[in-house]
Amino acid sequence: MNDKAKTGDQIASAIEAAKGRATVKDIYFVACGGSYALMLPNQYIMDRESGEIAGHALNAAEFKARAPKRLGETSIVILCSHSGTTPETVEAARYAREAGALTIALTNDAGSPLDEASEYTIYYEHEPKQISPDHSTAVLTRLTFGILDAREGNENAAKVEEALKALPSIVDAAIKSHDERIATFAESHKREEVIYTMGAGTNYAIAYSYAICIFQEMQWIHSAAIHAGEYFHGPFEITDYDVPFIILKGLGASRPMDERAIAFATQYSDKVTVLDSEELGLGAIDSDVVEYVEHMAFGTLLRVYSDKLAFSRGHPLTVRRYMWQMEY
Repeated sequence: MNDKAKTGDQIASAIEAAKGRATVKDIYFVACGGSYALMLPNQYIMDRESGEIAGHALNAAEFKARAPKRLGETSIVILCSHSGTTPETVEAARYAREAGALTIALTNDAGSPLDEASEYTIYYEHEPKQISPDHSTAVLTRLTFGILDAREGNENAAKVEEALKALPSIVDAAIKSHDERIATFAESHKREEVIYTMGAGTNYAIAYSYAICIFQEMQWIHSAAIHAGEYFHGPFEITDYDVPFIILKGLGASRPMDERAIAFATQYSDKVTVLDSEELGLGAIDSDVVEYVEHMAFGTLLRVYSDKLAFSRGHPLTVRRYMWQMEY
């Protein structure tokens, strides 16, 4: 059983280890599936906030196959697997550690293979329809900003901590306010064969995770995540009056991309669901850091949407055709 009470201490220990490295040039965020999606906002954070360290989010199998030439003692590799048993991620941890990188794992299961393969492990909470500073995506953000603060004196680290404390009540209120919309969405989309998701900035990670994990994996609905900035470079050609989209409208630097995509999609499709960070109440969070936490609100709210959709479809989110049913 995980000792969640020590999550903060575990984060602090990992940050101290990162601080103790003579030089840090790269942080690799490595995982598979939904855990990989959680890594994408952290690469965004590194791009926006770090002047000295490059961030790279990679699928675990791709990480090992790519064999980054820069990987070594100047690298930190942050890995995530909910069960701690994802073979590719465990192997990536071993590979990174052998190369001399500092390895930090996030998992929900103490004593798992990933736990054993990594130098430092942080155990997180898991409740898909809630958010707290100790949930996986928040822990990753705290870890990333903690390392940035330790290495570079990042001025937004403290603001992020405050934002994460404010987030749970904002998300709870947003879920409550969407009760009728959630029910309407579930009934109107229960027979859809395809649902596209769209976002930009950190919110693209949620668009991606819901396309591959919720709609494809858990609901067997054809889906694809579209980056709002890429929409007009091919994907907008599939827009039609009966094509469903879920579009995430953020409050960060990518908002103009979201607005442009929404304007076109709503003009030509009658089935566009827009979730707006501002309408959800996230405008109350410091504007310097809201783009680093808003994806957590979208992810939690969309899980409630997904639960209701699964009920209306008569297809529980736990049902799989291949995953865990056979060797693959």
